[in-house]
Amino acid sequence: MKKFILTLALIVSFVGVLRAQADGKTIGLRLGYPTEISFQSGLSNMNRIELGLGFRTYGYGFNSNYTEFALSGVYQWVWDLKALADGFNWYAGVGASVGYYSFSYLNYGYSGVPVAILGQIGIEYNFSELPLRLSLDYRPALQIAGAGNGFAANGFIGDGIALGVRYKFK
Repeated sequence: MKKFILTLALIVSFVGVLRAQADGKTIGLRLGYPTEISFQSGLSNMNRIELGLGFRTYGYGFNSNYTEFALSGVYQWVWDLKALADGFNWYAGVGASVGYYSFSYLNYGYSGVPVAILGQIGIEYNFSELPLRLSLDYRPALQIAGAGNGFAANGFIGDGIALGVRYKFK
């Protein structure tokens, strides 16, 4: 009987969870790998699009460096997490990115135009008193084109964890 009541309570909670508020717009930063300028726009109460312009650079050691720019777009479904606390949502989405990278080492240089399919899953908190949204998400990618000269390979890229800080406006 306890299992039945617990199951029923979970089902009722999940039915209430299905009414998220994804409307409105945000702009801010997605701080992670890569760091992005991020823009979100609600398409309905439960769907939105997120566009990002990302940049990353780092050195591999003596006289070498790597630089990449990328433009990404992700279509997201948003669900309410009021059972956790007011203001919490979770979201999942799919999208794509295209970019440009260059890698140099001593006198050798490589470059390419990577194209990737993206997935995304995360949790966010919308402040009620402040026009601020914080999020933590994971965005893995499957690079399908753009590996150049043996430096980078097409395939799974799993290093897409980021903290989002965005200003909300209508």
